[in-house]
Amino acid sequence: MGPVEFIVLAFPEEQLRAPAVEAVMGLRKTGAVRLIDGIVATRTASGDVLAAEFDEYVELHGLLTGRDVARLIGPEDIQEAAGLLERGSCALLLVVEHLWAQDAAVAVRAAGGRIVGSVRIPADRVPEDPRAGVV
Repeated sequence: MGPVEFIVLAFPEEQLRAPAVEAVMGLRKTGAVRLIDGIVATRTASGDVLAAEFDEYVELHGLLTGRDVARLIGPEDIQEAAGLLERGSCALLLVVEHLWAQDAAVAVRAAGGRIVGSVRIPADRVPEDPRAGVV
């Protein structure tokens, strides 16, 4: 198994934007990632937190089926992710396995190693031309 990551993708309204959802879900089709779990979380204008399964949305219906699915996102995760949202917005909460790194992860484990840390670098900190150095 490759590295697994919990990702929160926020949207500025209480409804998902179809083009963004299609682009994210397209990653699954390319084989770059395996979708393990997912939830849609909403922070309403009044501040209430709502959670919905993917099958409640036409554009997400059927994405979490089969043996690859593991229910890993719990109520605490939903509340924590909702704390990142502004009122009147929503987010896709995703747990994905990075399939592109699977061979490297297997080799590292076979050599007695393990992944002990991971840091996501914010997009605004990475220059468009990586040869230019970190901003």
